[in-house]
Formats: sequence, C-alpha cells, structure tokens
Amino acid sequence: MIYVFLADGFEECEALSPIDILRRANIEVKTVGIGSQIISGSHNIKVLCDISENEAQTDNLEGIILPGGMPGTLNLEKSDTVQKFIDFSAENGLLISAICAAPSILGHKGLLKNKKACCFKGFEKDLIGANVTENRVEADENIITAYGAGAAFDFGFKILEFLKGTETANALKEQMRY
Repeated sequence: MIYVFLADGFEECEALSPIDILRRANIEVKTVGIGSQIISGSHNIKVLCDISENEAQTDNLEGIILPGGMPGTLNLEKSDTVQKFIDFSAENGLLISAICAAPSILGHKGLLKNKKACCFKGFEKDLIGANVTENRVEADENIITAYGAGAAFDFGFKILEFLKGTETANALKEQMRY
C-alpha cells in the first residue's frame, strides 16, 4: 500500500500523475486527506480522498508520496500524521518520495544527509545535508525526490521502478506512449 498525503494547496499533477501510473501497474494506492477528506489543490481542483488521516494505518504500508505545492507542503509538514508516517517509513526502510517543495520536509528532518536529492528552485537550502542536483528526479536508496510539476511523470515512473523494477516501469512507459 502506498499513501499519497494531500493537504490543501497541494500541486495537483504532482499527486495525480504518480497515482495514475501506480494504479495502472496494479499497485494499491490510497489518497489520505489531511484535515478533511475533500482537499483543494493549488489550482482549486477538489479531490475526494480515499481515506482521512484518522483512518491511515501502517499495516501493509510500502511507502509514501508527498506532493509539493504551496501552501500544501507547509500543511503537510505541520501535520502530526504525516510526520508519523515519514518516521515510520524511515525507520523501516520503506519508500519515501517527495516532489517540488516537499523534499524540504525531508531535509528539515535530516533524512537527506549525504543523499542525492533535487527540488523546486529556491528550496535547495532546505535539503539539509543533501548532495543537491538539478536533475528532474533523484533516487537514493529508499528516497526519491523530483524537482517539480514538469517532472511528475518521471517521478511516478521512478517510484514504479523502485516498487516493481525497471522492466515493469519501461513496459508501462511503452503502453502509455511516454
């Protein structure tokens, strides 16, 4: 199970593109609403989340996705639920992925120390201890980061590659004519 945490102000394509890719590959993905089950994105697209934050459990968790956007990233970072799931994922070597401004959350927690990471321009200072690159996507052990909305598909495919391997990711790319 992959949880995608959504808070008001999230960047829609950074959340929905990876969800679509993973679901096409038959990976169980649930959106988790922070503060409500209906979350408004940064472009006023409302999403009805699969579950509320109170329903989220660590049973069968394989990893988490943190979309960026403002103030979505700030709302995710101040959520005790999101912090709990980041900590659980880190302690258990599960997938931790963040895109755009959201890698800053990982940087503030010290999870990027000595890891390659990328983010939206201007947030590099928040990737504390990271080897910051300008690549579209970076994968370093169980942590995947991406630089922004334009990399949402690359981000989704890198997550799929982590979960199911390169062959599966490449097959889906071909199927989707990516």
